[in-house]
Amino acid sequence: MIIANANWSYPTKVWFGPGRISDLATACKEIGMSRPFFVVDPGLTNLPMVVSALALLEAAGIKASVFDALQGNPTSINLTDGVVAYRQGEHDGVIAFGGGSALDVGKTVALMIGQSRSVWDFEDIGDNWRRASTEAIAPIIAIPTTAGTGSEVGRATVITDADNHVKKIIFHPAMMPRIAILDPELTVGLPPLLTAGTGMDALSHAIEAFCAPSYHPMADAIAMESARLVKDYLPRAVRAGDDIEARGQMLTAAAMAATAFQKGLGAVHSVSHPIGAIYGVHHGLTNGVVMPYVIAFNAPAIGEKMQRLAAYVGLTNGKSSGGSAVRAINDWILELRSEIGIPATIADLGVEQDKFSDIARLAVIDPTAGTNPVPLTVENVQELLGEMHSGTVRQVA
Repeated sequence: MIIANANWSYPTKVWFGPGRISDLATACKEIGMSRPFFVVDPGLTNLPMVVSALALLEAAGIKASVFDALQGNPTSINLTDGVVAYRQGEHDGVIAFGGGSALDVGKTVALMIGQSRSVWDFEDIGDNWRRASTEAIAPIIAIPTTAGTGSEVGRATVITDADNHVKKIIFHPAMMPRIAILDPELTVGLPPLLTAGTGMDALSHAIEAFCAPSYHPMADAIAMESARLVKDYLPRAVRAGDDIEARGQMLTAAAMAATAFQKGLGAVHSVSHPIGAIYGVHHGLTNGVVMPYVIAFNAPAIGEKMQRLAAYVGLTNGKSSGGSAVRAINDWILELRSEIGIPATIADLGVEQDKFSDIARLAVIDPTAGTNPVPLTVENVQELLGEMHSGTVRQVA
């Protein structure tokens, strides 16, 4: 192996453990936030976890206002509304509380409140992020209530352009939250299917980051441990939603996988993004559906990586061939999908064959496509979509 030059960075301050939401006011004071803009998924607004968190802030003399005008697969409309509300309230920071949608909207609002350019000028292409006024970006505290996206430790967000229904990745290093609070008690009420979908999102991050061809051994090690945690704890979290150990380990797995995917992602995400934008289906659920097809597609380029991963998570003894290791990983994922209720095909998600050309066209230009181990073309993605639609996982030699 040729050792290449590479730039590495690792993430933010994380406060982990049951009941850590009680430290929210302390987190605000630590970073000088006195009038936070509290961005939350609308389904959580009136739940005790949010009411309690707001009461904790009020008791500490911290006046927060709630913004919940957002949706799953959030759009530029949600973002614009949030920026207007932030400015009108003269806030001094963002608390992003909820699933990936709330975290992505909150972080992107924090980016945009002081910018004069369009948000699309900061799409994760090249060094577009340098166009932003960094000093104008508001500080962020992130509190996930799902264990999947890992956006709480990330420097990017995903926003759908409402004008053309295209998901775009927005990036800036200063969108990294200053503090992430990982409290497994906040995830206890998550329904089984959403627990499954978000868990598969974390697994897709771990596996795609590990397989990305760039050189980042720290990310590789973290990705492998994240995959092991998912293997050991996702079925438990789905079976028993009040299993605090499983919930905590899945929060850890999600944060680790998101830390690792700064190395890169791949076709799981580049295909899932347009499917989500066109059909509005849950991103993690879509990742779980398409993952085994992509792994088989990438098999010629990832055999050695899969040998290491399969041995680490306990699927082989480390002496298997690359092909048999890929099969072992895919067999495990197929069994896991069946056990936790993930659909088998994109047809089950409502994807229509006449949309394949549109999906493929968008997939190959998605920012995550460039680090797929096998180069993507419109033609091979359309073929892959056909396999995903029919339920035909390629045989691995």
